[in-house]
Amino acid sequence: MADLPLEQGQYLVSLSRQAIGAYLASGKKVDPKRAEGALSEKRGVFVTLETHPAHELRGCIGYPLPIKELSLAVVDCALSAAFEDPRFPPVDAAELPKLVAEVSVLSVPQEIKVKKPEEYLKKVKVGRDGLIIHYGYSSGLLLPQVPIEWNWGEEEFLCQVCVKAGLPRNMWQSPSAKISSFSAQIFTEKTPGGPVVQKRLIR
Repeated sequence: MADLPLEQGQYLVSLSRQAIGAYLASGKKVDPKRAEGALSEKRGVFVTLETHPAHELRGCIGYPLPIKELSLAVVDCALSAAFEDPRFPPVDAAELPKLVAEVSVLSVPQEIKVKKPEEYLKKVKVGRDGLIIHYGYSSGLLLPQVPIEWNWGEEEFLCQVCVKAGLPRNMWQSPSAKISSFSAQIFTEKTPGGPVVQKRLIR
């Protein structure tokens, strides 16, 4: 799938903020304008909320797979990140102006094929990949920006996606684990409600 132009990324970020604000004001879910082009395609997407300027996570929920039109998915994920992330209390009206919104548009995850687990260390690249692990009934996902923010190398990234799934750190080394990678186009506000830029991941 082609990358989105910056203007569409800016729209999606503003839509995420609009969705949260409208729900706080009226308890109703916004219906975005009829989407065209890439915005009407089904894409995986995550919405992340962070405090400003501390960059502390305040909510992050998404659709890993392309199951809904992008603009509609962003509304869903924005509301879930603000009000349904089990790690945090719901966002309130006084807090929203202090939060930065970020939208990550995902490529379709692809399983990383290896003959032995050690090969993951060469096939995974921090700064390019997000990771998903499936092991039994457990699964976990980390977006590509996470290892950059925490200064992880590839091995620690693999360990942490196991932790995210509630698994032992070294479970990525199990032949029964399935690990997939994906890329993400990341659009973020520089300040709460401020200019939106595309985030470039630099290791």
